[in-house]
Amino acid sequence: MTDKQLTKNNPAYDPDFTRKVEGTFEKVGYSDNSSVLLWVNQNNINFPLHWHSAVEIIMPLSNSYTVTINKIVYTLFEGDILIIPPGDLHELYAPPQGSRIIILFDFTLMSRQKGFSGITPVLTQPNVITSVNSPEIYKEAYELLIQIKEEYINAIPLWEASIYNLIIRLFILIGRNHMGANTILPQTGLNKQKEYIEKMNMIYDYIDRGYMDNITLENAASLAGFSKFHFSRLFKQMTSTSFYDYLTLRRIKAAESLLLNPELPIIEVALQSGFASISTFNRVFKTIKKCTPTEFKEFYRMQDHDSQVSSD
Repeated sequence: MTDKQLTKNNPAYDPDFTRKVEGTFEKVGYSDNSSVLLWVNQNNINFPLHWHSAVEIIMPLSNSYTVTINKIVYTLFEGDILIIPPGDLHELYAPPQGSRIIILFDFTLMSRQKGFSGITPVLTQPNVITSVNSPEIYKEAYELLIQIKEEYINAIPLWEASIYNLIIRLFILIGRNHMGANTILPQTGLNKQKEYIEKMNMIYDYIDRGYMDNITLENAASLAGFSKFHFSRLFKQMTSTSFYDYLTLRRIKAAESLLLNPELPIIEVALQSGFASISTFNRVFKTIKKCTPTEFKEFYRMQDHDSQVSSD
């Protein structure tokens, strides 16, 4: 495949490919109705503070790369893997020379898979995978990302299905390593670890099914068979966030999808996402997304308008 053919099919090595940010919001420029974007970024270009609804994976191929996420600085070296959760504010800083794989994809297709809610806690905060901090899974994770790059570049039939298969394998690898529990429950016996993991997976499913309802900490703790104090400690230990913060983030994620419907009023989005009032929804949404729900709808509307104009 020639460079000309390659850039026509996807932007993997396209030197003119850029990311467009409106305010702090980036609507990912997927091509040809795809939901996966991969870019072998070789440009000395920094990207200011922004966020998007896609999961982003970055792996330097040569030289280092610096990413700031929620004011925390991550310096990646060659072969290091960084996973940025959807919705996290971040900035990207490139060195004078070097290259890195940047992958963005829609996580909702995967999150609908039965039992996949157990992976969700992995995406509550950024994850860095290196040969030092994750020797058990690093080599396989690295090889999966290289396979994803090759599939994307070659763009043979069923390439997107193949890439999602590889991404699912990557997250199963990370999720099982996370659920190995030796790091999150180091003082707990193997049988008890398994019991805790199974019960917490049940709670993740419970939240996914009922985030629009009046879910409480007491309800979730009772369902899991724990006191609310023990449940709170265990939930924080296994997800690195509190129960209510996790529930709020799940509701905001649902609201993002609902806001894409131009016919749905903001008040309906708030209620269908589990917020009791429009004022609470507006306040929480702006705190997390750094824009109002109305501004979010407008960003998407303008992006869709621009796309239609450019295609005419």
